[in-house]
Amino acid sequence: MYKDYNMNQLVLPLNLEIKLQKNDIAFHINHLVESIPSEAFEPFLRNTGRPAYHPRMMLKIILCAYSQSVFSGRKIEGLLKDSIRMMWLAQGNEPSYRTINRFRVHPDVKELIRQCFIQFRSQLVQEKLIDQEAIFIDGTKIEANANKFTFVWKKSIEKYHHNLIEKSNQLYDELLEKEIIPEIERESDEELSVEEMTRIVETVEEVIEDYDEKIETSPDVEERKALRRERKFPKQAHKQLIDFIHRKQKYQRDFEIFGTRNSYSKTDPDATFMRMKDDYMKNGQLKPGYNVQLATEGQYVLAYSLFPNPTDTRTLIPFLDEIEQHYFELPKYIVADAGYGSEQNYDDILTNREREPLITYNMYRKEQEKKYKQDEFNTRIWKYDEETDTYTCPNQQKLVYKYHTVRTDNYGYEREFKVYECENCSGCPLRSLCTKAKEGNNRKLMVNEKWEQQKEYVRTKLSDEKTGSIYRRRKIDVEPVFGFLKANLRFNRFSVRGKSKVENEMGIALMAVNLRKYTAIR
Repeated sequence: MYKDYNMNQLVLPLNLEIKLQKNDIAFHINHLVESIPSEAFEPFLRNTGRPAYHPRMMLKIILCAYSQSVFSGRKIEGLLKDSIRMMWLAQGNEPSYRTINRFRVHPDVKELIRQCFIQFRSQLVQEKLIDQEAIFIDGTKIEANANKFTFVWKKSIEKYHHNLIEKSNQLYDELLEKEIIPEIERESDEELSVEEMTRIVETVEEVIEDYDEKIETSPDVEERKALRRERKFPKQAHKQLIDFIHRKQKYQRDFEIFGTRNSYSKTDPDATFMRMKDDYMKNGQLKPGYNVQLATEGQYVLAYSLFPNPTDTRTLIPFLDEIEQHYFELPKYIVADAGYGSEQNYDDILTNREREPLITYNMYRKEQEKKYKQDEFNTRIWKYDEETDTYTCPNQQKLVYKYHTVRTDNYGYEREFKVYECENCSGCPLRSLCTKAKEGNNRKLMVNEKWEQQKEYVRTKLSDEKTGSIYRRRKIDVEPVFGFLKANLRFNRFSVRGKSKVENEMGIALMAVNLRKYTAIR
């Protein structure tokens, strides 16, 4: 005997919701998107043309597809015909892959994604899954949807541009010397602008036209030959000048794309070439990508942002600004690894934001080592006398205060130093071990008091039982999120190009990670 099986009979129920499991991820996606205020969807409303699919429905199906590791528009379209949860979320609608792709890169979708993070965090707070005591910040690099051989390097463009300036100036001088063009008023003596070269081209064209007219009207063969010889250099100069104009315009566009970066990809100009760690031979590969910064708590992503620079140090302040402006108020503790430890970052968190940074610095681990503490040539352990404001070197010589100096880094941040100098280093038996200064110069020591105070503050906080335990949670809070994203969700490469579009896709992928984790613990 078999159970009843008849392909020609209508089978109930028709409500697909009954087919889903009680804790299916589709229910959590539906609840999250429905919690977004209606005002966020108003930019999608159009009073003319064919009625569009509802943005709530579009956002639900894209979130659901990403949670199932489906990132292709065509495959999402296929899921709408095969997946029960997708059919229930779409309620019978079947948007094409073009509609899906257009929606997920729409500029107004960024606000919907931001609202998703805000509503999701509110839900976590209500269910007491996070305590809002600290946020854990870290970054990862994700490969852009770009060819890895389409690189453009800033140093190369600077070199070519410098050569172009020299050649154009040389050609201008030759044209003046041969009295082909009159001297023009230049904005700068160092280089010719595009407008100035255009004026020179117009003048050279007039000279060539004069030669052409003379050649046509001259009856003498020898005279025509002589005129052609004289015309040769202006024609060559004209061709070179046009090439210089095109190249200079290209280099100017390149510099605009670079901004503060040192490279970009021709396929995706917003992507920067970064050292990736995903090579199966454990070799770092240089690929176009984006630096994704995350703020997490309880292994949930609460905020994110994308940056073009590969290092994390310069991303912390703008990322914290974005969190405060668009996501939530910063908690008491800001936790991050040594990649974020700098004088500027500490100063910003302590002074401007009045929060407590639980962030190590580069030498923090090494300072705990016994070998480091016992190294007598380590200036950080040299004896300091507050009364005389002097340091004592291993040879028992005094380093006295000489002057105060200020150094400004490439980003405009100023650091103050006190410079100390040894009274007499001549004949010192330890000189070769202590300093690399030339013979006749004394050993100098630069001390940044503000930086030393900040490091002492961090060491005190990390040695405290409570704040130390919060910092130790960093590895088990933010690091697993990258594993969920890359290993579980298999999101290793963007499928769209351009920073605004990439930001949308990154937000959808991270919210899919959140929803999968939330569903699992329920």
